Amino acid sequence: MALSEFETKRCEQIAKRYVDGRRPPPHIRPELDIGYRVKGQSVELFEIRPVWKGPPGEKMEHPIAKTTYVKTRGIWKIFWQRADLKWHRYDPDAEVQSLEDFLAVVERDEWGCFYG
Repeated sequence: MALSEFETKRCEQIAKRYVDGRRPPPHIRPELDIGYRVKGQSVELFEIRPVWKGPPGEKMEHPIAKTTYVKTRGIWKIFWQRADLKWHRYDPDAEVQSLEDFLAVVERDEWGCFYG
């Protein structure tokens, strides 16, 4: 089940605040930026870069981290994307109680899975 409109707006505000704090200086953003999306019951963080070979101005997204809300349990599951391009559970902290806790786990990045 997707998040309610209220929950979605709250998630967008929290994610936007985090992303705004992590974004590079404005002069670097055409070459490297970070963004987020809230879709269904998930929040995803990603890097935005120009494509290596392609039309000028074309951008690509590289996933950083993803969390999915499990409403029945009231928890957020944390995932990272491995080289196989599939989302895998982040074992040091597989579940957290809030979106803010998820962002704190991503920021700590104990295993170097999110920011390398």
